Parts: sequence; C-alpha cells; structure tokens
Amino acid sequence: MKRTFKDYLVITLKGMGMGAADVVPGVSGGTIAFIVGIYEELINSIKSINLESIKLLLRFKIADFWKAINANFLLSVFIGIMISVLSLAKVITWLLETHPVLVWSFFFGLVLASTWSVSKRIKKLSISRWAIFIFGAALAFFITDATPASTPDSLWFIFICGAIAICAMILPGISGSFILVLLGKYMFIMSAIKEINIPVIAIFAVGAGIGIIAFSNVLSYLLNKYHDMTIATLAGFMFGSLNKIWPWKETIETFVDRHGIVKPLVEKNILPNQFVWQGFLLMIFGIILVITLEKVSEKNKFVPTKISSK
Repeated sequence: MKRTFKDYLVITLKGMGMGAADVVPGVSGGTIAFIVGIYEELINSIKSINLESIKLLLRFKIADFWKAINANFLLSVFIGIMISVLSLAKVITWLLETHPVLVWSFFFGLVLASTWSVSKRIKKLSISRWAIFIFGAALAFFITDATPASTPDSLWFIFICGAIAICAMILPGISGSFILVLLGKYMFIMSAIKEINIPVIAIFAVGAGIGIIAFSNVLSYLLNKYHDMTIATLAGFMFGSLNKIWPWKETIETFVDRHGIVKPLVEKNILPNQFVWQGFLLMIFGIILVITLEKVSEKNKFVPTKISSK
C-alpha cells in the first residue's frame, strides 16, 4: 500500500494538531498522536534514524536512506508541527490568557476521552497492568503538581531543556511545554520563537533532535517487548495529567515575567465557579472529537512496510 499526496496532507494536518498541543503547557503532542492514530509509526520512524540508516546517507544512497527512515511520513508530521508552533504560538498564549477556562475545558475533554481510547489498546487486562496504570497516573500527578523552578538562560541549559522537553512531548499525558514551565523556560522559549531568536531556537532544536532519537529507541523497544505494560503506563500518564488541565483553578502564588506581566506560578484546583455550562459543553465537544477522530483513523489505518537498509 502506497500513500498518496492526500494521505500525506492528512498526516500534515495531524502534525499540526500535535504542534498546537505542544505549545500548550499541560497537553502533550504525544496524546494527539495517539488520538489520530500515528503514535507507534512516529516512534518507530524516529527510531529508524540510526547508524545503519546514517551509513546509507554517508554512502550517498539518498533514496534508500529516505525509505529506511520513512522520511515522507516524518517530514509531513514535522511540517505540520512547525506550521502550528510558528503560527499558533501567539494565538494559543492569547487564548490561555483571555479565555483559560474554556480552552482548558476543551483540552480536558480531549485528554479524558483519549485516556479511554489509549487504554483500549491494552490487549489483556491484569492486576500488573492495573498497577502500572496507577503508577503512571501517580507519577504524572506528582510531576504536574510540582512547582516551577528558577533556572539559567545559558545556551547549555537551553540544550538540556530541549532534550528533556522533547521526550515529554512524545509521551502521552506529559506535556513538553509543561516540563519547560517546571524548568522555568516556557516563556523564554516561546518568546524566542515569537522574536525568531535563531541561536536559542537552534540550540533548543539540536537538544530536541538528540533527545528524541535517543528516547524513541527506548520507547520503541518497550512498545515491542512490553506492549501492554507500556500502553498501560502511557494511559496512566494521561489520566494523571488531568490534574494539571482541570479548567477551574485558584491562583496561590504569582510571578512577574520578563515583560513585567504578573502571571500565576502556583495554582490549586477548585469547583466550577464560572463559565460552567460552557466549560462542560466544550468538554463534551472534546470527547466527541476524540471518538470521531478514532473512528476515522481506524477506517484509514496505514500499516507501513518494513524497508531493509541493506
């Protein structure tokens, strides 16, 4: 089965969904990849960028290298992500500042439904799988409940931030953007993107590239060898992350950003107190959207053919 231009256009749109999620602290691009049915192919394609495929490139066997890493797929996803990151960074941050309850309500519905969607991929339920689900949920809850840190703006630290954040970005339930918040670098990186700060963006991208190639190998191995346990852990991550994206919050502590704007630093979840029916309506819309995307993805599921690098 070969993909058409239309297929790659759809993949680009899915990448745009990942990119839109990646700029939101609390929603993972990996969650969106799971929802739209490209997660495992994405991990395995990234994993294929290894010594064997690089040898093909060094021997100028460009066509073989391109096939070996499933490059048409990766390029389509990457283009979609970049379109969203570059075009939606201002829009998403503006919406989060002006309509936070409504935005988080929609994402809460997305993540809640996708937790169920991902958990259905567990082939056989058992006590051990339930235990690892609970562990994943507890770990995600602990991470999302942590307080952001104050960290340096040095390029070496930006490199580390890129390597760590990208790993979280491909983990459903743990947002790479939120990891940047914890590391105290979310607004710094977002400002660099808005202002097209090439040195910062380049160092962050290099760190992200190295981090994602290394981490995808680990994740691919776990998915292949311990599929159900890995899926249960990822579903747990997603469920635990609901703590972070609960729409109704009360600010406990604030901070002043580099532009002199006061923003929340520490928040606690509270009962719905504003935009209640609108918020729940958007949650339902998010749930319906996940169910619809899942059905569409099942109908158009693509099984990639393994390409030999020899």
